[in-house]
Amino acid sequence: MPVESVFPRLEALLPHVQKPIQYVGGELNSTVKEWDACDVRWALMYPDAYEVGLPNQGVMILYEVLNEQDGVLAERTYSVWPDLEALMREHGVPQFTVDAHRPVKDFDFFGLSFSTELGYTNMLAALDLSGIPLLAADRTEEHPVVLAGGHAAFNPEPIADFLDAAVVGDGEQAVLDITRITKEWKAEGRPGGRDELLLRLARTGGVYVPRFYDVEYLPDGRIARVVPNRAGVPWRVSKHTVMDLDEWPYPKQPLVPLAETVHERMSVEIFRGCTRGCRFCQAGMITRPVRERSITGIGEMVERGLKATGFEEVGLLSLSSADHTEIGDVAKGLADRYAEDKIGLSLPSTRVDAFNIDLANELSRNGRRSGLTFAPEGGSERIRKVINKMVSEEDLINTVATAYGNGWRQVKLYFMCGLPTETDDDVLQIAEMAKNVIQKGREVTGQNDIRCTVSIGGFVPKPHTPFQWAPQLSAEETDARLAKLRDAIRNDRKYGKNIGFRYHDGKPGIVEGLLSRGDRRLGAVIRAVYEDGGRFDGWREHFSFDRWMTAAEKGLIGTGIDVSWYTTRERSYEEVLPWDHLDSGLDKDWLWEDWQDALEEVEVDDCRWTPCFDCGVCPQMDTAIQIGPTGKKLLPLTVVNTGVEQPKGAHA
Repeated sequence: MPVESVFPRLEALLPHVQKPIQYVGGELNSTVKEWDACDVRWALMYPDAYEVGLPNQGVMILYEVLNEQDGVLAERTYSVWPDLEALMREHGVPQFTVDAHRPVKDFDFFGLSFSTELGYTNMLAALDLSGIPLLAADRTEEHPVVLAGGHAAFNPEPIADFLDAAVVGDGEQAVLDITRITKEWKAEGRPGGRDELLLRLARTGGVYVPRFYDVEYLPDGRIARVVPNRAGVPWRVSKHTVMDLDEWPYPKQPLVPLAETVHERMSVEIFRGCTRGCRFCQAGMITRPVRERSITGIGEMVERGLKATGFEEVGLLSLSSADHTEIGDVAKGLADRYAEDKIGLSLPSTRVDAFNIDLANELSRNGRRSGLTFAPEGGSERIRKVINKMVSEEDLINTVATAYGNGWRQVKLYFMCGLPTETDDDVLQIAEMAKNVIQKGREVTGQNDIRCTVSIGGFVPKPHTPFQWAPQLSAEETDARLAKLRDAIRNDRKYGKNIGFRYHDGKPGIVEGLLSRGDRRLGAVIRAVYEDGGRFDGWREHFSFDRWMTAAEKGLIGTGIDVSWYTTRERSYEEVLPWDHLDSGLDKDWLWEDWQDALEEVEVDDCRWTPCFDCGVCPQMDTAIQIGPTGKKLLPLTVVNTGVEQPKGAHA
């Protein structure tokens, strides 16, 4: 039976909310397929507002991968702002997709991509608005399978009560496998109901179904073990790794937003994974190994994407884009090709030791020359050894001198506060570094209009990293340390006015830390926060620390543990961590040895250019590092749109 659109009911509410355009759908390159012509139907959600969710590459890729399949449809849904949520509840309008405005509860799968744990309350709001029971145990065959992915899904335990399943790692092949298994189950007449479908998914070894695992605890609150409770369910669930990115050139038809979004550009992921080995960086650890997209593959995606969207900027995305073995040729080739069209190029941020002025000039050639962003992460040489961020202050000063000398006037430096073994002095050296940057800029240019912005984020220990055992700095200590840094910058008469200072207080980091290393006992806490009005916790104006602390105090009664047990407590090697049964490929002994190296301030090289350090990923996941150079050039060598005929058979 066709599913009825809720748009007629929704439309009447839109004049009464802010930014109604974000709910109407119909974006360029969006897809609407016939409901009855499809066997498996996915509702995909990035659990944040449209302006943040629409540009998300993960959701956009899965949306296109699924819709390319015959008999499969995928639609998108985003978090609705509180003004529309209230009206939807008042008028009985359920959570809907923006593509065909179909109710989310009518789909087979409700897939959520979590890049941060602060989206958990938005998930509960969407479930509630959909009419889907919050607890997985209360759902029947009438309800969608609620499935989580994204980086936060590498520890889904805090939301295990609400999830039917989770997928760790790359989603492209995973969603196709899940779809195939579901099609087969439906074709057989849905034997065994919902439970049998979940069991089939779990037995693949690549889909985690929390209900099929029991957690046992020790008297002191630590986990004793996590054990399967069904035959055939694996003890550990493996991550998915897509190899040969050229075989997955998505998105081919990027979505063009109707409303303003955080990124107004067409983006191409130029490689996946990172082996720089920054010990704080979960993304770098869990996405190993490095897999580069070829220079010709990048060129084809850019040309096709620009034609499909009309964007005037291309973002070359990865965890460390300047590390692509052919980044110079990529940047020059694209800048040459689109010189007449004035297509700008951008990298998310640039490593100090990967920056060169030729690359920077190519990136800014066709667009505006914006500020440069570098991320030393730690203020002192010592703390950079601890985190394995192998950048000296001399490297940084030389790099910014080159930038200032070539016409840049604005540099942004990103650091973290609260790193393991950090002292006040380590943080205060950030002020000294910023002053040295300004001084060098004035010296090189002979000008006083040099600017440097210092941006500080709080460190949160993450699963599957060497710092997963580390204590987190308390909110009070973080705020006190940052206050000293702020005063050191402001009180400097010579340089202070040229240094911008941006930082977040320590409270959101404590909540993120609670959720990132939490276990199933936090389900009651998350639900209490949601029921108390918690939404959009990643937005400063909506976040309430007190709401979270009150919910945690009540929700953890009787467990013998509290917020500090999850956050500021150091773990031992013997402790069973909540995510140990989810296999990221990283050997736990290797992670522990790297944690000990951190405490001893020992640096480790990038395994792309050195012998293997036995992190475990390649043999365990049956993968391998894939890097260039390919020896190819970005073709055609002539500039596009000049009327010059391309050579026959030339690739973009």
